[in-house]
Amino acid sequence: MQIKQQTLSAPISFAGKGLHTGAIVTMTVNPAADNNGIVFRRVDLEGAPIVPALCEYVTDTSRGTTIEKGAAKVSTIEHILSALWTMGVDNAIVDIDGPETPIMDGSAREYVAKISEVGLVEQKADRKYYEVTEKQVYTIPDKGVAIIIYPDDEFTVSVHIDFNSKVVGNQYATLDMFNEYTENIAPCRTFCFLHELEPLLKMNLIKGGDLDNAIVVVENPVSDEQLEHLKRVFNKEDIRVTGGYLNNLQLRASNELARHKLLDLLGDFALLGMRIKGRVWASRPGHYANTEFMKQLLLSIRRDGEKPAFKYNPAKAPLLDSNKVMSLLPHRYPFLLVDKVFHIDNNSIGAIKNVSFNEPYFSGHFPTEPVMPGVLLVEAMAQAGGLFVLNSVDDPSEYSTYFLKIDSVRFKRKVVPGDTLQLEVFLTEPMRRGIATMMGKVFVGGTLVCEASLMAQIIRNKKSE
Repeated sequence: MQIKQQTLSAPISFAGKGLHTGAIVTMTVNPAADNNGIVFRRVDLEGAPIVPALCEYVTDTSRGTTIEKGAAKVSTIEHILSALWTMGVDNAIVDIDGPETPIMDGSAREYVAKISEVGLVEQKADRKYYEVTEKQVYTIPDKGVAIIIYPDDEFTVSVHIDFNSKVVGNQYATLDMFNEYTENIAPCRTFCFLHELEPLLKMNLIKGGDLDNAIVVVENPVSDEQLEHLKRVFNKEDIRVTGGYLNNLQLRASNELARHKLLDLLGDFALLGMRIKGRVWASRPGHYANTEFMKQLLLSIRRDGEKPAFKYNPAKAPLLDSNKVMSLLPHRYPFLLVDKVFHIDNNSIGAIKNVSFNEPYFSGHFPTEPVMPGVLLVEAMAQAGGLFVLNSVDDPSEYSTYFLKIDSVRFKRKVVPGDTLQLEVFLTEPMRRGIATMMGKVFVGGTLVCEASLMAQIIRNKKSE
């Protein structure tokens, strides 16, 4: 059974200062339509430009994750993304009137509370997943960074951190079930080491950082002069070191720092734009490694997209043979470009077209170098899509499907006599008002030869009205 996408049942709003900019911002997370994904909209800029929360738009990971597209730029997005994604939100429009999300208390606790308060609504489109089929690895050896993902039926994460710190020590954190997130992961706060503060301040960062929204780890003894300096930096009179932490008298968990790294990882992994089925092990992860690994997975997904999704067995009886195909489609010789259908479900279809030298167009395209016209490859995908649509209505002979739009057509190699076309068409949006939006692919011998985005409309034939 397919899991459906979800969005918020109502908008939720937050206000506060950005961790690095110190700017006071208001952020409202709005419900969004199926397949919208999560996008940020800079409502303070002319035209309210948007930037999708996807790894391909990441431009900076120095002390948080920043995405940027054109005039739209938003920083420190990992906490809100971690909360939305892990709580089950697939689609949202995040309106923000500044360059950085509010840091709140340095965790995702307040985000999760409001998501839980308004609840989610189920949508019509199926949730998208990337199913890991083989072990994949990302490493930065000189920094001891490693992220590995293994095939699994569910998404689980284990994080290990070791900063050679006598205060922090070795810490581990795991997430096996998403329902553990609210209590065990979301409340865990961001952190830094005391020796990192001065460089960050000189870089004009952490303008919004204070001891109420970050854990500061103190490795070495602090002199009275340093304490006086810290009082001025944080504008606080009561500054002290307790148990290796600056003014943080009680951690929310003994491994709070590792849990926060896991929180960040979940937010960065959301930038893949689809859920993951796989088991993750991460050692010393950070925003750069997390987002680079997502880019690596994205390339893998795109390569997988150039492989057939369905396995065709010519020895197996087709679901729709040529006679059944002709009972659904009005096309006839020489324009019927589907021989049989071997796969069909609620969202996709797989069909076959055998290309022989007897095709009439080969006599003129081209006489000494026969090549199947590209427009006919597109037509073959369209006919397969038509079969998918017409197979779902009660009286298919009373309807026809017509092109409304063809986009993003790519031809990868030529099709010649003797080739067998494997046509695969996928519904990319739920059908509305008789309009089907689809992605079509044509394969020969497991190699992608053509793909296109198609939009068609099913219309009742005049003689049937």
